[in-house]
This record gives sequence, structure tokens and C-alpha cells, in this order.
Amino acid sequence: MRIREMEEKDNQTMEQIIKHSLETFNLDIPGTAYFDPQLSCLAQFYKKQSNAKYWVAVNEQDEVVGGVGIAPFGEKTGICELQKLYIAPEAQGMGLSKELMKVALDFAKEHYQQCYLETLKKLQVANLLYTKLGFRQLERALNGSEHNAMDAWYIKELS
Repeated sequence: MRIREMEEKDNQTMEQIIKHSLETFNLDIPGTAYFDPQLSCLAQFYKKQSNAKYWVAVNEQDEVVGGVGIAPFGEKTGICELQKLYIAPEAQGMGLSKELMKVALDFAKEHYQQCYLETLKKLQVANLLYTKLGFRQLERALNGSEHNAMDAWYIKELS
């Protein structure tokens, strides 16, 4: 497996991975990434923003098996958001989430002081990973959050 920046050719596969993952947890509901308008054009969406990137993990055949993004969070300066961390079922349990997050957080440290993320408590494996990587759980979402179905929020100091 290797990690590279997302390209336009990866859009459809990454959209399918995200939607399938959310459907698996019955999270194909408003207030989740499932209905994000940019879901079908992630490569272009992240390229248009400053200090933002989306990376994909690919197998030996250069097939996308997961991804993660970093983008500015709302109007707040110095805070980015870790976004859309999803892994295809066949690639889960191989440490890819941790590797993708390492790449994303290394990038974030160059541009931001803090990294924010939103998730759901029932995604226990994800919550455990965030805690292991130094994220601190918050009591509520930061102002400006777009995903109102989330019930777990984390922040990490990047300095």
C-alpha cells in the first residue's frame, strides 16, 4: 500500500467507499458526509481551498482503498479539520487509518495550530484511534460545524 494525493480519477471510487461505509453503520442520513455536495468531486474540492489536501491509500494495482482530508475549519484561523477518513472493508485492520492520519497531521502541522474532527460515539475503533493519536474529546461541537448528526468531537494541539 502507498499513500498519494488524490486525483480526479479517484473521485468515484472514494465516493463509493464513503457512502458504503456510512450505509454499513446506517449513517446514510442528513447531517453526515453522505450528503456533502462535494462528495462526487473531492479532488477538485480540496484543490480549490488553500492549505487543504486529500490523500488516498492505493494498493499495488493503484486502486483506491481509503482516504483522508485536511481543510480549514470554518472561519477560524489556525484550526483545521480532519475530514472523511474512510477505509474500504477489504483494507480495514491493516493500520491504514493510522498511516493516513500521520500524513494528514504532518501536513496540518505546517499550516495550523489545532486539528478538529467530528465522529460518532458508536464508531468505537475510530474513537480509540483518535485518542491514541493525541486527540482530546470535547463536550460539544465547535461553532461552525456542518455535520449535526455527529455526537463526538475531538481536538489536537499540533505544536
